[in-house]
Amino acid sequence: MTGRSMLALTVGLVACGSRTPEVPAPEAASSSVTLVTLERGPCFGTCPVYRVSLDGDGKVDFVGTRFVSREGADTSRVAADEVGRLVDSLDAAGYFALADQYVPDSPACSRYATDAPTVTISVQSKGRSKTVRHDHGCVGAPVALTGMERLIDSVAGTVRWTGR
Repeated sequence: MTGRSMLALTVGLVACGSRTPEVPAPEAASSSVTLVTLERGPCFGTCPVYRVSLDGDGKVDFVGTRFVSREGADTSRVAADEVGRLVDSLDAAGYFALADQYVPDSPACSRYATDAPTVTISVQSKGRSKTVRHDHGCVGAPVALTGMERLIDSVAGTVRWTGR
């Protein structure tokens, strides 16, 4: 076999053996994914700053930044059906009908008081995805939104990391 023939054979074998498996389009993959994320931002005082996310399998990821008992990343688990019930509860409470933002200068923020933390909730489930930013200084935000934030904290068990 000549050098050129050997090169062509090698290239052909490598090309055949290095095929990557087909991956579903992101839209198809995301339609079955469940992910609930809550992120608490800073305030003028000692508000806890952290991010927690729960996936559909019950995995809980926590990253504490400031004014929490445990800074850094940690992982825990809850029952997968608890995450499903959490999403169902958020849906029943009207989460997907909320405005996207309750922040200063947004139509949904009537009066505003400074130095309050901003909480961001993101929910992805059953082909739907929504993110809501809630500055706690916005007096016009629905009371139910704060209840939803507390529910996510409760299901995730963030008290073990925040001490609150």
